[in-house]
Amino acid sequence: MADPISSVTAAKLYANTEKAGAAPGMEAPKGPSFGDLVKAGIQNSIDTMRGGETASAKAVAGEANLQEVVGAITQAELTLETVVAVRDRLVSAYQEIMRMPI
Repeated sequence: MADPISSVTAAKLYANTEKAGAAPGMEAPKGPSFGDLVKAGIQNSIDTMRGGETASAKAVAGEANLQEVVGAITQAELTLETVVAVRDRLVSAYQEIMRMPI
């Protein structure tokens, strides 16, 4: 499983990409690609959602602390809201591109 990418690491990668674009030869920066960052973000989201499901199942069985369950469900809810917001932005960008004249 890939390690999640922090926002600081993502910012550094973006800065490296910007520097590489101005350099002769346009060499690609070292480190994870954009696809790797997206894949890591998706995997992190899936893991968070599964954690919420597991905590809910433990709560139903009476095996979990209430604070842990609430925390896991809150994280899962925020993750879902983030994924939906990103999806909406992607759909909006796609629709805008499709409206552009050729």
